[in-house]
Amino acid sequence: MSLRLALIFRHSVLSAFALLAAGLCLAGCSEDPTRGYSMQSLFRDDIKSVSVPIWSRGQNVFRRDLEMGLTEAISKRIESATPYKVTTSARADTLLEGTIDRIVQSPLSFNPDTGQPREQTITMFVSFKWTDLRTGKAGATILERSNFRVSATYLPSAPFDQTFFSGREDLFNRLADLIVQQMELPMGQADSAGVY
Repeated sequence: MSLRLALIFRHSVLSAFALLAAGLCLAGCSEDPTRGYSMQSLFRDDIKSVSVPIWSRGQNVFRRDLEMGLTEAISKRIESATPYKVTTSARADTLLEGTIDRIVQSPLSFNPDTGQPREQTITMFVSFKWTDLRTGKAGATILERSNFRVSATYLPSAPFDQTFFSGREDLFNRLADLIVQQMELPMGQADSAGVY
């Protein structure tokens, strides 16, 4: 009998601790992000779709197909990480357009035996603008950045033998991540409908 009472008491104590822990977790959450943790989306809820036309290359960017790969990476990242749908500009609420302003490729280290680079870095500078296309708000700038920079590294020497192509794919994905992060609401902004 005493074993049974001990098990019931132990079960009651564990249940009480579980309820207390759940209550403390919920007490930290808040509808207003300025007053604690929030389950509110990081993205604007008044926007449903984004058009991402093919980005353009600046006058001193001579590598081909960079704009295609970057546009594809940004579109995929928007679709996978935001509540927004990527669509044509005729059907979209907003337009995200940009330009690849400059690309700098430089060695980070050299092989002392061959003099060839062991590590290469690619730095891309872009400018982009997120514009509202909805009626009554058409042309309003939601977000604009110039000289936005991101870098990636690749290893051209053996045994990796990576090419500029593999380095640029990493660069595109990093840049797409950073652009989508820029599309989030600013920290502490409770009203997601406001322009920032």
